[in-house]
Amino acid sequence: MSKDIRKGSQTVSRLTCHVVWVTKYRFKVLKRDIQKRCRELLIQICEAERIEILKGVVSSDHVLMHIEYAPKQNVSSILKSLKGPYFKKLQMEFPELQARYRDQYFWATGYGVWSTGNIADKMVNEYLEHHRRKEGDDNSNFILE
Repeated sequence: MSKDIRKGSQTVSRLTCHVVWVTKYRFKVLKRDIQKRCRELLIQICEAERIEILKGVVSSDHVLMHIEYAPKQNVSSILKSLKGPYFKKLQMEFPELQARYRDQYFWATGYGVWSTGNIADKMVNEYLEHHRRKEGDDNSNFILE
């Protein structure tokens, strides 16, 4: 069996998808320290939820992630966690976000999601990789654009 396969007590799986969501009003607020902190929070959430980030990008007004998850999880719940109350921390830590988002919602309603497979995985990862800054020294799978 491939090392990419996730094994549970009674399951064997490899469920992957490409998800995208945007900041409310598409404001370009994910920059510098806010962008870095956003990535840190997303990594923490994924680790806590046992979601593997295959590749990801935090852009100035949206987040793209290629993730692998367990069969007991569903994409809707995963996105609820990724877009959820954890990001009130961002608003508390960065007063400029609180001033801009008076209604307390940081992310726009909704998201995009596409299932991926072995061939599509490579294409999605290549697409996300092209966001990497040329001058950047960050070699992680979660890129800051």
